[in-house]
Parts: sequence; structure tokens; C-alpha cells
Amino acid sequence: MIQGTTSDAGKSTVVAAICRALSRRGVSVAPFKPQNMALNSAVTVDGGEIGRSTALHALACGIEPHSDMNPVLLKPESDRGAQVILRGRVHGHMDALDYHAYKAEAKRSVMAAWQALSSRFDVIIAEGAGSPAEINLRDNDIANMGFAEMVDCPVILVGDIDRGGVFAQLVGTLELLSASERARTRGFVINRFRGDMALLQPGLDWLEARTGKPVFGTLPYLQGLLLDAEDSIGHEGRTSGEPALRVVVPALPRISNHNDFDPLRLHPRVELRFVGPDQAIPAADLIILPGSKSTRSDLDWLRRQGWEAAFRRHLRYGGKVLGICGGFQMLGMVIDDPEGLDGPAGSTPGFGLLEMTTRMVASKQLRNVKGRLLPENVPVAGYEIHNGASEGPALAYSFCDLDGKPDGAISDDGQVMGTYLHGLFDNPQTCRALLARFGLTDDGGEVDYPAHRQRELDRLADLLEGHLNMVELHSLLTS
Repeated sequence: MIQGTTSDAGKSTVVAAICRALSRRGVSVAPFKPQNMALNSAVTVDGGEIGRSTALHALACGIEPHSDMNPVLLKPESDRGAQVILRGRVHGHMDALDYHAYKAEAKRSVMAAWQALSSRFDVIIAEGAGSPAEINLRDNDIANMGFAEMVDCPVILVGDIDRGGVFAQLVGTLELLSASERARTRGFVINRFRGDMALLQPGLDWLEARTGKPVFGTLPYLQGLLLDAEDSIGHEGRTSGEPALRVVVPALPRISNHNDFDPLRLHPRVELRFVGPDQAIPAADLIILPGSKSTRSDLDWLRRQGWEAAFRRHLRYGGKVLGICGGFQMLGMVIDDPEGLDGPAGSTPGFGLLEMTTRMVASKQLRNVKGRLLPENVPVAGYEIHNGASEGPALAYSFCDLDGKPDGAISDDGQVMGTYLHGLFDNPQTCRALLARFGLTDDGGEVDYPAHRQRELDRLADLLEGHLNMVELHSLLTS
């Protein structure tokens, strides 16, 4: 199990690298994250829902993602409450205190998934969440050491030196663990190192002498790494020279599946900007409304931030608007939620840019789909994760055809469009057709994001093989 001294210490990156390295050596390996809190998720081969980072780890292993790989997924809906997903299916909605008390029950789902996965694979690489030293969360822990103790697995602790204070992170974390937890922590990985190893070596020697545990390796800072983020939005897009297409995305408080935009971040002629709270809304060629875990609440936030007027101004000057999933629902006339499935029960007016209404329904749509983008008639593929059903005249002009059924809408003037499809830009042919629709008509290059993912995973594995003691790692797998 890979645990970290903090959130974003590099646990997911290290797990991805180990999974790909072992898979390349012919090992039957699978990822496992007992509990995750994230708004970026993926649809599994068994029709469930797991965290996006765990789906990436499955890709690193060369296998299909399965709901057993992430048995507890918490999708925050407010600062104090979340949707609880157990083994890929919605269990309900709980506030933080209720879920803390429920963890003893959630253990059963975790252990059942672990046992099912272990029966199918020879090696499991598990990932912790946050830090094992979060004292207030220790009771009935299933995310870090509580899980490691239940299944009796060795732990490697990852610290991020780029943040500073890595020795304090590692030693301090150990000090806050129980005696048995310290014993199962077999050693350390230091992540994101920039500089001369000769200057770091005295610190490594001190750390090993102080703790009696080895440093398995120090991983250099990997420039330009872009892989599916667990939750944080991260850096902006990049351009070489003057951008040919300017894209703006509002960074909603409950933005979900912002991985949709990673291919645009990579495109050499696209400038992608996320606009956060109280930031000026810049001029753009395209505004994309992303998915949301709390659609009506985020819609209210957009209005308070001045986006409604910005849309009208943007469209007057010929700009285009695309809504994805929850963002698509916001473009309609109204969003009804009489049962309070997406927050407090009620109804919220949409932006009125597409003549349709949406009603939240209890069953969540979870499916991987493929079809044709309309009217270009090029292949399209992706996945759906949403509550709500939309209807109205706007849907007569579909955005795409998915498995023989119409999806989405395009306005009569072609300026406003929307779809329930996530992963829209991953397919290079689809991405090229859409960017041409949005105004990028010159030969500005192409991004094949699935191929990019595979290259990045191999780059990570190469880095790991070059800087981690693989002999000691294998000894942990067989101990």
C-alpha cells in the first residue's frame, strides 16, 4: 500500500508508475483504493462508478476498471455532505458526522471488494487517501492504516520534497502512528526532487538512521506531466505562439470530471483558462460549462459571479457556448428537483439558451457509449454519469447519436450546444471536428489523448525503474 504524508504528495503518481512497471514485467496486477473523495469519476466495465485516478491505475495495469477497485467513493455536494457510492452504486447522501459513524459498516464493502479483487489478481497495489496521521479520522479508518492493518499489507510512505519540509513530513507522520503501524511502514519514497542528489544525500542518511527504515528511492520532478487528476484542477493549458482558439471554463465550486478538458490543455493552438470566484471573465471564442455535482447550487453561483450577462455578451459577438452534463442542463429553461436529489428540493431557472427543461430523477445514468458526432458524422465515444432527464424542442437537433439514441442539442444558429457525454475531446478525430466547429480551422496540430496517456504512464514507469530500488519493492510483494 502506498500512503502519503499529505494530500497530493504523489500517491496516485507512484501507484500508476508501480502498476505500469509491474504490468510491463508480466505481473498480474490491479489497483485498489478503499476510500476516495473526488468529483472526477469513471464508469467501470461492470456499470459502476469509481474515482478517475483509480481508472487510470487500471489503464496502467492494462485491465478494465472495475467497481471492486474503489469500493467507497465520496462525491462532495457541500462542505459537510457527500453522495456515498459503495462498490459502484449510489448508497445515499450523508453529512460528514453521519459518514464517520457509518465507516464501521462501510468496512464490509471494502473487505468484500478486496477479497473479490484478490481472487482475480496476483498483486494488488493499494492507495491511501490524504494522510494516515489525521488523528481525528482514525476511528474505524478504512482509507489508510486501518485498511492496511485489516489486510496485513506492507506500507510505503511518500513525501513531497517540492513542498519543503519533507523530513518533518516523514518523521512526524511516523511519530503519530501506532507501534504496529510504524512496523508495517517499511520505508519511504521522496517525490518531486529538483537538484543535485549529492546535496540531498546527508538528509537521506539522517532519515534512515533516525527511523531505521530505508529510502526506497528519490523520484525527480517530472516536467510537463499531465494525467487524469484525482480532483484538483491544476495548471492551465499551454500554447506555442499566439493562440488560435481561446477557451474559458468557469471553475465551479462543485466542478466534476474536469479531465474532459485535458486534451485541450495539451493542444498547441488552444488557450484554456479556468475562471475562479471573483475573477474577471475574459474574452473568448468558446465558453464551456462543465459538469457539476451540485448543478442548481453551481448555477446560482454562476449568476452571482456575473456569468449570465457574460453569456449574452459573448453570444452577441459571435462566440460559442458548449455545456457538458450538468453544464448542458444549466443551458435550458429550468432544472426541477422536487425530491431534493441534487440538493434542497426545488426548481431553478436555467440560462434559457436552449428550449428544454431538466428534471432530476433517482436513477443515475452510468454507461460507456459510442456513436457519431452530428452533423459531422465522425466517431465519438465517452461515458455518461448523471442524474436528470432533459426534454423539449431543442433536443430535436441532436449534438450526437450514442448507441442509436439521440443525445444533446444544438441551437438553430449553431452558437449554443450541449451534451451528456464526458470524454468528448479524447478521440482525436472528434476533437479535430469540434475545434473546427468552434473556429480552429488552420492546421494547428492534433492531440491523441489516449496515446498521450499511454506515453505518460510509460514515462512514469521508466522514471520509477531508474530511481526506485525495484529489488526491495519486489521483496515487499513476496513478504
